[in-house]
Amino acid sequence: MKAVDREILRLAVPAFLALVAEPLFLLSDAAIVGHLGTPQLAGLGIAAVILQTVVGLCVFLAYGTTASVARHLGAGDLRAALAQGVDGIWLAVIIGAIATVLGVVGTPALVGAFGTGAEVAGHAETYLAIAFLGTTPLLIMLAATGVLRGLQDTRTPLLVAVVGNGVNIALNLLLVYGLDLGIAGSAIGSVIAQVVSAGWLVAVVVRASREQGAPLTPDLPGIRAAAHAAVALVIRTLALRACLLVGTYAVTRVGTDGRDVTIATHQVAITLWSFLAFALDAIAIAAQALTGRSLGSGDVETTRRLTKRMIRWGWGSGLVAGLALAAVSPFVGALFTSDPSVQELLVPVLLVAAIGQPLAGVVFVLDGVLIGAGDGAYLAWAGLVVLAAYTPAALWAATLPHGLVMVWVAMTFVFMGARGVLLTWRARGDAWMVTGARVTR
Repeated sequence: MKAVDREILRLAVPAFLALVAEPLFLLSDAAIVGHLGTPQLAGLGIAAVILQTVVGLCVFLAYGTTASVARHLGAGDLRAALAQGVDGIWLAVIIGAIATVLGVVGTPALVGAFGTGAEVAGHAETYLAIAFLGTTPLLIMLAATGVLRGLQDTRTPLLVAVVGNGVNIALNLLLVYGLDLGIAGSAIGSVIAQVVSAGWLVAVVVRASREQGAPLTPDLPGIRAAAHAAVALVIRTLALRACLLVGTYAVTRVGTDGRDVTIATHQVAITLWSFLAFALDAIAIAAQALTGRSLGSGDVETTRRLTKRMIRWGWGSGLVAGLALAAVSPFVGALFTSDPSVQELLVPVLLVAAIGQPLAGVVFVLDGVLIGAGDGAYLAWAGLVVLAAYTPAALWAATLPHGLVMVWVAMTFVFMGARGVLLTWRARGDAWMVTGARVTR
């Protein structure tokens, strides 16, 4: 068991540090923009949800690539693993170009769908129109990171994430306050940092591909195959992202007085929740890479043993995260805003989120295991079931007293609870344990 723990930690620790660094793009933006004023912070909240949804729908570029590359690695074919990864990067370029154009053109309509006041909407549109220019580098970062994770390398993405976030923070401070560009400066700084990070990751993949003789030019059949395999993961991600959008929409329906305060509080809370989710997802990243590799080599017994051990790691990590979040809940709001109303309202919301962290740790691990196994079809159906359960719960919760807190109760116990039940049931069976370099179902 010690050998299993070492293997998990070898991948999970750098992944943890990198995943913690990734949401610092938004955490640093929120901390810097929050001190411009509550309307600016609320505007960032709306823009961030939209941008995270668009990019989050393409998370298959990392997850699917990690699993497929790891399977080829487990089967002993490094050249094919890298070729698969390059196809994923080209797919990211294509999707990113389309998403950028549609996003910039559709920014007013996307922001308008949330029905916020004119001042908040103006700040949201300013940030989002610029931030969409970073969509392609963000998607390239996802695909290239997936390649390296599949190759069992989580240290390089960590280094890139740390440097990229340092660049992001420095540019944000310079542009927002030094050049007095306001919320637009925050978006510009983030886009520049994303371009730098994407270029670095691609250079690493290109060098490895050349060493193994893997092709770098676009392979249309390979790109089409990658896109086809991603459909189920897109549906899964779309359903889960829709749950987060439903939650944000429900929050905008809470009461009529102090709506800016409610939205701003939710933005800080969801940013912190996402920060912890990325952190807990470190073991899920290890699960994707190790599950893909062990199934690729045909080792079912090791796969089962790794799964059981990683579930324990997920629960323990979630418990630690929950205790930490509860401990800082009375103080952390001051880092993001000087508005006492937001700070006060944030405390009960974070306590609810803290209670759900152990469950979240288990859910993320099982999600990673099934993604690594290529069990996308089941994950897609499970995501749709969760969406069907959570939507009415969140909308109803918003009508109750203490509406924002109740929406977070629904998020913790309905959204995450339903995921936990469905993923646990699947993991106990054997249908997902398909061996070999490719998944055939």
